[in-house]
Amino acid sequence: MARPILARSGVLLADTASMMIVTDAAGLIIEIAGDPHTMEQGRRNHLETGGHWAEGSIGTNAIGTALSEKRAVQILGAEHFCEDVQRWSCAATPVHHPRDGELLGVIDISGPVTGFNRQNLALAVGIGKEIELSLDRLTRQKHEELLRHFVSKRALWLKDEILALDSHGLLVHGTPKALKFLEAQETTHKMLRDIMRGIPSELWEKQIRQHLPNANLEVVEGEDGALGCLIITHHARPQQRGSWSHPRQAAKEEVLDFTAILGDSPAIATARERARKLAASKLPVLIEGETGVGKELFARAIHASGPLAAGPFIPVNCGGVAKELIASELFGYAKGSFTGADEAGRTGKIEAANHGVLCLDEIGEMPLDLQSYLLRVLEDQVVYRVGEHEGRPVDICVISMTNRDLSDEVKGGRFRRDLYYRIAVARLRVPPLRERGGDILLLAQHFASRAAIRLGRQAPSLNPRARDVLMAYGWPGNVRELRNAMEIAVTLAESGLITPEELPEDILAVTPSSPPAASVLRDAERETIMAHIEACGGNLSEAARRLGIARSTLYLRLSRYRAR
Repeated sequence: MARPILARSGVLLADTASMMIVTDAAGLIIEIAGDPHTMEQGRRNHLETGGHWAEGSIGTNAIGTALSEKRAVQILGAEHFCEDVQRWSCAATPVHHPRDGELLGVIDISGPVTGFNRQNLALAVGIGKEIELSLDRLTRQKHEELLRHFVSKRALWLKDEILALDSHGLLVHGTPKALKFLEAQETTHKMLRDIMRGIPSELWEKQIRQHLPNANLEVVEGEDGALGCLIITHHARPQQRGSWSHPRQAAKEEVLDFTAILGDSPAIATARERARKLAASKLPVLIEGETGVGKELFARAIHASGPLAAGPFIPVNCGGVAKELIASELFGYAKGSFTGADEAGRTGKIEAANHGVLCLDEIGEMPLDLQSYLLRVLEDQVVYRVGEHEGRPVDICVISMTNRDLSDEVKGGRFRRDLYYRIAVARLRVPPLRERGGDILLLAQHFASRAAIRLGRQAPSLNPRARDVLMAYGWPGNVRELRNAMEIAVTLAESGLITPEELPEDILAVTPSSPPAASVLRDAERETIMAHIEACGGNLSEAARRLGIARSTLYLRLSRYRAR
């Protein structure tokens, strides 16, 4: 982060008999720039790359004292401990990591006593803050990438607990139980930070698993190396050391009825009312809709409001189980029916759904050769385990879900016509988010509030520009994509307001094609003001004079921009 600033400073300090120095947290000089003659003089006193300027090594000096006292200092001439350095005057400021305050190093401006400018301390402090801001932007970008990776993987580990940490060991996001675990185990969080800061990323998993044996680790790589990692703990026995997971059998499914289906648009209201009527019967229902529209939410609401509400709701992802395993997953198997089988045999999903609902997600992905067996079960209400000849009666209602056009699959010979008519006695279409109008903002606020509760924050609001962006976007990932976007935005928002800057980049790529004239004028005003401030080197008084407005008016404008 310091190098571009050093390059610029080298030009600025070329004729000022001064040099700029960057050190690490131990006071070791790692970069210098500035007036060539002054740098040559500095080498005689080891003001050069590799020079060590900690107070313990060389006594009072700006670099060492700034590190020791953790504040900006100016040491003039004879104030230096070493006599040979007393011909120098130096101004130094510590640089901290913007997220956790870790001391990273020092920015120092040094030069001969005779020509030293007392404003150099202010210059050093300004440059230090600029480096911290650059670090903050970089950290923010890395956190956004880690969040996107977290969201993309969450569906694979729905039953597991996950933490996302950056390469500095800082917490980026986590599932609720994992976050509570870290809050209660501060020593564990410190251990994770120490490991990730102290060793190469390829050694993280080995070291972390010594403390969290039930954890798996996935390193997330960026263009310039590791961005951080996801730490996943799978369900384990409660007594197992180093786990924040809980046993599967202890988990209790949340009961979701039609009140959980939010939205006032005609499209969603029509679908919700049709589903409510279908719930009163035990008819097989085929729920159709694009990926992410909320098909399972409708399925759970139908179950919770129907005659089998007291029974189980058993979801099966037909596209998420290997072809070789889907038969035993659905039908179960008898003991010893194949190599590696459980000695006692196993109950299949169909049996588990007895007196309840079997929810078949991605039904169009089911292998053609298994479709006839499923059809027989649905018609006879009898299931035969793999390797067993004795039928077991079941009483189930089937709700199927698909993002395909199954009638086209039937025409193409990829789905059995008789099974299609068996599962699609009643059909329900869930509309895509782009057809739901104002529901987008209603859902966005709902998801933002839920995310804020999980993070222990006040519920944020959306500023006008953020609302415009959300309404302009096409939402190919539908409600799921909107929920993920709000998770990221709330995590990144540092105030109680979500602006477009907190939204994912692929959403920002689409903006309203015809923004209101007032919005255009506000943006033009902002660009003009910021350009004048930059041209004046951040001097607000001079910028206000050039703009022809009072300084108080400029401050008011800037505060509004920050609020937006």
